[in-house]
Amino acid sequence: MDRTELKKAFVERGIRKVKVGGFDVDGILRGKLVSLEKFWSSVDKGFGFCDVVFGWDVADQLYDNAKVTGWHSGYPDALAKIDLSTFRVLPYERDTACFLVDFHDAASGKPHAACPRSLLKRVVARAEASGMRPMVGSEFEFWLFKETLESMAEKRYHGLTPLTPGMFGYSWLREGQQAQLVHDILDTMEAFEIPIEGLHTETGPGVWEAAIRYGDAVEAADRAALFKTTMKQIAARHGLVVTFMAKWNADLPGSSGHLHQSLFDSTGEQNLFHDPKAPRGLSEKAMRYIGGQVTLASELTALYSPFVNTYKRYVPGVWAPITPSWGVENRTCTVRVIPGGAGTRVEYRQTAADINPYIAMAASIGAGLFGIDNAIDPPAEASGDATASGTPVPLTLEHAVTALAESVAAREILGEDFVDHYVLSREWEVRQYRAAVTDWELARYFEAV
Repeated sequence: MDRTELKKAFVERGIRKVKVGGFDVDGILRGKLVSLEKFWSSVDKGFGFCDVVFGWDVADQLYDNAKVTGWHSGYPDALAKIDLSTFRVLPYERDTACFLVDFHDAASGKPHAACPRSLLKRVVARAEASGMRPMVGSEFEFWLFKETLESMAEKRYHGLTPLTPGMFGYSWLREGQQAQLVHDILDTMEAFEIPIEGLHTETGPGVWEAAIRYGDAVEAADRAALFKTTMKQIAARHGLVVTFMAKWNADLPGSSGHLHQSLFDSTGEQNLFHDPKAPRGLSEKAMRYIGGQVTLASELTALYSPFVNTYKRYVPGVWAPITPSWGVENRTCTVRVIPGGAGTRVEYRQTAADINPYIAMAASIGAGLFGIDNAIDPPAEASGDATASGTPVPLTLEHAVTALAESVAAREILGEDFVDHYVLSREWEVRQYRAAVTDWELARYFEAV
């Protein structure tokens, strides 16, 4: 959609305001409302957006080790360029257009070193240069509670009341009992151009899973990232709160964030993972894509599992793969392979619901392409429970950061500047955790020692 078409759409839809925003490394949508005049003046040249969004963490605490911005640079403006193809209108903000931006360095005009959306675009561009078109679909599990932001804070996130009690996986009953919420989710997401293919309860009190329709990788990441933000807005409208934490309760399953992937030809008509003459219908490209993902799983774990809490999900028996592995229709593996003609794909299962979709997709697609480029054959296919044997991926963020910092492949796939910034941001996250005194420590040691 060009400027002329967009102006016509604004008039037809009664647009009076514009919301613009971009995602930081933690997957948080940072944005602002601007006037129509400001928007139109920024369409061609972009606008200034304080680069502190790459200089602080999930709690808006400033990093003390960042190099892309900081006190040493004075936190200047980055250049935010509006992607007109991301035009959306929320059904409950009907006079407000929404757009995503890509961040650039204001001086050079080059993509900002820490911009996740630009990172994914670079990985996709490398695939397209070789005649391959990455397609991705995502699935997210999330937990809903009858709470407010204030009540959660007062309870210190303990003793929360779930939307519904009991372990009701795939429950027709629970879906019917929550029909108003369910249909609001489906209708709002459809209106916001986030097509949902499936929505159902998972096993646990108040836990649901949504499957977002596949598409070109960047659009798929936009949908996934916007889904999480929009879901929080929908929940608030119903007097609820939602979390995408990987593991909010030690006694309950964690929240997955699986990524279904395939490579098509440049026309989007031929699935390059499918070869009817090959064993199980899996092409050489598919096998080497799997080989790259499995081989690099450990050294890229920090990109797939970005927070301290994510690693609480890495325990046996709760559906989170903990060893680099692959298998056809094996849900205990890091890479579950799903043959099926034009629908042949791999499901990357190491990731949880707390991912930054742009970074996780860039890393997993990049790893697959790395396997193709370097003719990496996968190890032997896992049989049975893949978590029961083999060397596990890093099981703490600290160890995962070390593995990423030492990874030559990660720097080749994602670039030196991004990896350096990401490593520093995760090292900061580790230090914040080390300094914290948890409820578990108080209960265990306060009187005993």
